[in-house]
Amino acid sequence: MSQRLATEIVSLSFEHLWLVLISIGVAAALAIPGGVLLTRRAGLRRGMLAFANVMQTVPSLALFGFLLPIPFIGGIGPHTAIIALCLYALLPILRNTVVGITGVDPIVREAAVAMGMTPNQILWQVELPLAVPLVLAGLRIATVTTIGTATIAAAIGAGGLGVFIFQGIASVDAAMILAGAIPAALMAIAADEGLEWIEKKLSRV
Repeated sequence: MSQRLATEIVSLSFEHLWLVLISIGVAAALAIPGGVLLTRRAGLRRGMLAFANVMQTVPSLALFGFLLPIPFIGGIGPHTAIIALCLYALLPILRNTVVGITGVDPIVREAAVAMGMTPNQILWQVELPLAVPLVLAGLRIATVTTIGTATIAAAIGAGGLGVFIFQGIASVDAAMILAGAIPAALMAIAADEGLEWIEKKLSRV
């Protein structure tokens, strides 16, 4: 491997990681509070989860294409890719947050009420701590999926390891495709293992 190619792999890997971290951070900031809200507003739950489900069914390249012409949102560059990746990451985090909180044993809630805890205290001191492992599982799924999906972001000029993959496809160069695919796969494995370790640690607390 040439020094230039190695440098490009490192540079594009950081670009790829940045896209993933920003997308997952924004998705988690929206989905976790949103999931908490849906546990308190059952009437909204079906509609919001249906929207997140629909976003998962839209092919990624098609979603990028739909977003491109939208004023202030679309356009060539990473901002459009981040919006699309956030939409894809919403469902597992949102759904696991809802399931984690609603799945808390009613007896535990009743005990908390009997102790005189307010609804906010029950949420922060009982429900969320018990739901954390499931929320992290959703975050783990979203992260690994986003790492793979982010390779397509190169198609709209967002950079990342997909640049090598698209260049390799255009030139029918298997080595170039692998230069993008292998680091992305390793990144996904590392993220999965790291988040699984955190999930297990918190499950034992």
